[in-house]
Amino acid sequence: MSKPIRVVHISSAHKDGDVRIFHKECVSLAEAGYDVFLVIPNAVLRIERGVNIVSFQTKKQGRFYRTTKIVNRVFEEAEKLNGDIYHLHDPELLRISKKFKRLGKKVIYDAHEDLPRQIMSKAYIPGFLRKIISWFTEKFENRIVRKLDGVITATPFIRDRFLKIHPNVTDVKNLPLVNELIVIKSDVSNRKVCYVGGLNKVRGVYELVQCLDQCSAQLILAGDFEDDHFKNKLFKHPNWKYVDYRGYLNREQIKQVFADSAVGMVTLHPMENYLDALPVKLFEYMAAGIPVISSDFPLWKSIVENSDCGICVDPLSPQRIAEAVNKILADKERAKQMGENGREAVMKIYNWNFEKETLIKFYKSLVANV
Repeated sequence: MSKPIRVVHISSAHKDGDVRIFHKECVSLAEAGYDVFLVIPNAVLRIERGVNIVSFQTKKQGRFYRTTKIVNRVFEEAEKLNGDIYHLHDPELLRISKKFKRLGKKVIYDAHEDLPRQIMSKAYIPGFLRKIISWFTEKFENRIVRKLDGVITATPFIRDRFLKIHPNVTDVKNLPLVNELIVIKSDVSNRKVCYVGGLNKVRGVYELVQCLDQCSAQLILAGDFEDDHFKNKLFKHPNWKYVDYRGYLNREQIKQVFADSAVGMVTLHPMENYLDALPVKLFEYMAAGIPVISSDFPLWKSIVENSDCGICVDPLSPQRIAEAVNKILADKERAKQMGENGREAVMKIYNWNFEKETLIKFYKSLVANV
């Protein structure tokens, strides 16, 4: 009997237990019979659900340190594992991809985001520099990716971009695990809505806080702030008294947030990198059986309206957001039906089981010559 193919997933930027990387991709590959390792900083060394977690500890922070020292360290740890396939989850890891290629390894790049478009919304980059940095980033990313063995993308839009430069590209969408977020609903008469995710301006968090005094609702807010200036601005807002801020939460804690909430909010700003994105939180709210209020981008609107699971609004209008919240909270029977509709759509269409099949098929084609 031949030994199983050894797959090494690598991340320098994500947290231990990342849902896409660990719970979906790594676990799915382990279940399919691959010998799976995950190299990631500041994690607990262990074997969990068939996945070997390899790590090292670092107290230093900062983007420059991460993209230099930490990237070098994850390469050292990953090289020791002598994998057959190396699966890279961060753009900064592209600079070490050629080292794996020189060792005769198969290398996959997993594009979670459309990086060049994402740069255009980065508050820490001065506005006048964003276009040129975005342009150079796309050139660099394309130049490296052409030499790799395959690309996995989180959306069809990103897939189509990479198909212009590489023949072996597939999209593995970041859809929910079917049974992970089933919740037992709490009493929602307390008018609670929730937003879970990165906390910054372009994700619409400020407008969510602005609308609260117009809908007499409490906002459960969960996630990390990406900018101290923005965080302080929110903390000083008179509507902050209506916010229940819970910080960064694990999966069980997020599940409890969904159980406590009557509505899930995903009102991101109309930035180029969001218009064709598939926000995982939209589908997680649906999976949890709570109605959603989302930005009225054409793609998102088609999902929400076809599933009849919520309301789409102008994300830049606190008034429209408040009106949507009031409409859902005013009709509990209709809200319950929308929640059930969203859950059904996830069970039938928008779930990880279908994406897992795509991932395994992609790997089978890649390892044919290993």
